[in-house]
Amino acid sequence: QVELVESGGGLVQAGGSLTLSCTASARTFGRYVIAWFRQGPGKEREFVALVTWNGAGTVRADSVQGRFTVSRDNAKNTVWLQMSALKPEDTAVYYCAANEKSLARESNAYVYWGQGTQVTVSS
Repeated sequence: QVELVESGGGLVQAGGSLTLSCTASARTFGRYVIAWFRQGPGKEREFVALVTWNGAGTVRADSVQGRFTVSRDNAKNTVWLQMSALKPEDTAVYYCAANEKSLARESNAYVYWGQGTQVTVSS
């Protein structure tokens, strides 16, 4: 069982930066792949980025390549999503999610989810 809590969302102007945090309750945090998804107004939930179990590898969606960075510190049970050069189309609720088994981009591969944090980018 893993409980995930996101924080760091807010309102930012286009071109600005924001860092989201995802903190987990699990003592075996290092066993989980952690991914970020987002759901914009009227849109389906989409994959943003993920980080592997030990943090050595990351995968990012094409839409955020070069702008977003994902990292983790297993000693702190925390994953970060550093977002820069934000665009209005990045406006969404951002969720972190965990699974033990795969580096999947599909949301249905993830068992544990946080409650989400709102990011709003004004133009």
